[in-house]
Amino acid sequence: MDGYGAPAHGVVMPPRVATFTDTYLPTVNGATYTVRTWRERWRARGGRMDVVYPDGDHDPEDGEHPVRSLPFPFYEGYRLGVPTVPRGVVTPDVVHAHSPFSVGFAGYRYARRHDVPFVVSYHTPTSEYVEYVAPGPLVAPLERASRGWERWFLDRADLVLAPSERTAADVRALGVSAPVDVLPNGVDVDFFAPADGDAFRERYDLDGPLVGYTGRHGYEKRLDELVDAAAGLDATLVVGGDGPARDDVEARAAAKDVDARFLGFLDREELPAFYSALDVFAFPSPVETEGLVALEANACGTPVVAADAGALTETVDDGETGYHYPSGDVAAFRDAVRRALAERDALAETCLSRRESVSVAHTVDRLEAAYARVRN
Repeated sequence: MDGYGAPAHGVVMPPRVATFTDTYLPTVNGATYTVRTWRERWRARGGRMDVVYPDGDHDPEDGEHPVRSLPFPFYEGYRLGVPTVPRGVVTPDVVHAHSPFSVGFAGYRYARRHDVPFVVSYHTPTSEYVEYVAPGPLVAPLERASRGWERWFLDRADLVLAPSERTAADVRALGVSAPVDVLPNGVDVDFFAPADGDAFRERYDLDGPLVGYTGRHGYEKRLDELVDAAAGLDATLVVGGDGPARDDVEARAAAKDVDARFLGFLDREELPAFYSALDVFAFPSPVETEGLVALEANACGTPVVAADAGALTETVDDGETGYHYPSGDVAAFRDAVRRALAERDALAETCLSRRESVSVAHTVDRLEAAYARVRN
């Protein structure tokens, strides 16, 4: 036995999937959690979904296959994996890549070696990372080059999966000829549910109205705008997570005398209580392909105020699960947070009523159907 169980007589097993990703545990981001959650749900259905990823400080489980890697010098927490396929990776019925970089490219070669369908999930535009590796004059040409690489890589796919309608439109705008379908990443609503927010507040000595954010502290997330908006609020700003912009964000909060608490990296087990402790989750990033943390917050009953840009335009439902504001308009951001604070209870009720609609169980149903289509 390989730990995946055996099918009952007459039961059709899900296809064997080899997943390739350039970011995985212990790195914390939406793509990592999506790959991890889909793999867990796939195994629960009796299927096999192996994961190939850059090695790091994570003890691999059965079906997880690290490859040698080097630290990415321009972005803390990321590693560059060698584009190889370790021994023991499942002989696939489908190969699924979650990134277009070195490990994702190894997935493309693995699919062609076995003559099986190649599926790509589009989580993050590669151009988002250009400013980390290039001085100012080179940013524009490197962004053009990164878009060209994305187009080439995505055109190799039999199917591209985008987590939102806005992101699917962005992929098509690249000139990609491969079929593009919308498949939200989905939220584990069994895990992300209302939790003991009061205990979280007590543990971290938090009081009063709380406005917060957690996630990667990248400059593209525009957390400086969150600090500026918080400067005029009668609330405590609570920030979880880490990343290259953290020191600058903390310094900005201190300079503006913002009542702010920076909690650093939060264990996944703490996240439902973190979301539940907040009165409003604030999300200024204009570059999200879905904004999974916004949906996680909603699933815990916390309304979201988000930039009216990227996929967040459709992730947040104005007046129902939160509010939008024009990206970059700090005064409007502050006003939207105030409105969400005033309407917190009504917004929270709507958030909780819609939990099942964003469930990862629905996503994995659709994922299985997508695999079936490309195999036929």
